[in-house]
Amino acid sequence: MTDETMKSTRTIAAPVGTVFDVLADPTTHQAIDGTGWVRESLDGKRLTDVGQVFRMAMYHENFGGMHYEIANRVEVFAPPHAIAWLPGQGTDDANLDFGGWIWRYDLESVDDDRTEVTLTYDWSAVPQAIRENIGFPPFDRQHLDNSLKHLAELALAVQM
Repeated sequence: MTDETMKSTRTIAAPVGTVFDVLADPTTHQAIDGTGWVRESLDGKRLTDVGQVFRMAMYHENFGGMHYEIANRVEVFAPPHAIAWLPGQGTDDANLDFGGWIWRYDLESVDDDRTEVTLTYDWSAVPQAIRENIGFPPFDRQHLDNSLKHLAELALAVQM
């Protein structure tokens, strides 16, 4: 972990293409999430390109419980090696407001049936105004470890 990024790495017993396919399907993100905040995909469309926006229902217990929506814009789409998205807010996909944090998965094939996955949470671009209201990182590294554990379980299940 650096001052403004947090990483976790895990080797998953699945081919790199299988792992990437799970990540490119937002309907799996609730099951992957290690924070418990992500709920269902609101459009159900697979990720296919940089610039694509996909929306997720979210829930956070702050202030007694809050349901909200995140509009994620795909920033990296390089099958089967990398995928990343920038969470934002707004109703118009062309004019979203972004908080400055990004989720990125880097995948490297170890062999035909194993993939090393590094999950990075990077908040280095978060403006000071947001930092005054939200402590960063808003969770500990265990949440990233949990996400990779869940991803491994899903990728293994897809193969069966």
